[in-house]
Amino acid sequence: MDRTRRLRMNEAIRDLVREQHVRIDELIYPMFVIEGENICSPVDSMPGICQYSTDRMWEELERVREAGIPGILIFGIPDHKDEVGSGAYDENGIIQKAVRLIKKKYPDLLVISDVCLCEYTSHGHCGLVKDGVILNDETLPLLAKTAVSYARAGADIIAPSDMMDLRVAAIRDALDENGFSQIPIMAYSAKFASAYYGPFRDAAHSAPGFGDRKTYQMDPANGREALREVEEDILEGADMMIAKPALAYMDIIKEISQNYNIPIAAYNVSGEYSMVKAAAANGWIDEKKIVMENLTGLKRAGAKMIITYHALDAAKWIREEEK
Repeated sequence: MDRTRRLRMNEAIRDLVREQHVRIDELIYPMFVIEGENICSPVDSMPGICQYSTDRMWEELERVREAGIPGILIFGIPDHKDEVGSGAYDENGIIQKAVRLIKKKYPDLLVISDVCLCEYTSHGHCGLVKDGVILNDETLPLLAKTAVSYARAGADIIAPSDMMDLRVAAIRDALDENGFSQIPIMAYSAKFASAYYGPFRDAAHSAPGFGDRKTYQMDPANGREALREVEEDILEGADMMIAKPALAYMDIIKEISQNYNIPIAAYNVSGEYSMVKAAAANGWIDEKKIVMENLTGLKRAGAKMIITYHALDAAKWIREEEK
């Protein structure tokens, strides 16, 4: 007969036997940079999150640095879109300019560059389009070109989120051929066609102009398919992988962690963030307790890193607990 309550009788014992801890050095903060000057534009559907021009992004980056958060995941919002997403691989594109500036001022800050075409295409899809069909193989050279451009600008990690088949191999080959064999790939391997992305699409101006993304992002009902995607990305050269969304997909994170020896980043996405913010604003929940419980759950599921819009708040709360 086991009396398990003995290990819960006071805070010191509970701390001693706690299995999971959310650490600041495992948090990644997503940021949106936009063309223009003197811009700090709040995203209405994501309270506390803004789009920043490169001359104003330092305000947020200073907060990231002061919080001790080791890295950012950066998304760009161009001033021009076209059918082929040329702004993604323009050497003077918004991401390229931002990364060069960030790495010059903060060389030790980890910069992860998201690789996708959706923010840059006039149709809003993640690949080239012909007759209403998203083209896979024809898109790969553009994704590879984008990845090399970001690496050349100074990105530390390349994170392809497009969900085209074989894109990790195409990007790995291109990076290696251009002298960037040391740059790791953090692939969005388990990315589902989710309703949780709505606020992000407001922030990144990346909603599809027609249809949806169900022909390339995964069906939320399919778990085993995610394992196939992860295995394929590992074979193609992925060094780390992202599960997105996070909270409704903890089973996926757990399955991946138990089947593959690869670091997993859980992406606590915009809809998950905004729901907590809305409920907290109405006084329905304790924001700090809910956020930390969510993040702890992701660690328990098997995530090594957590990409979250809560990162600044979480870092503050973790420091408060350490005092």
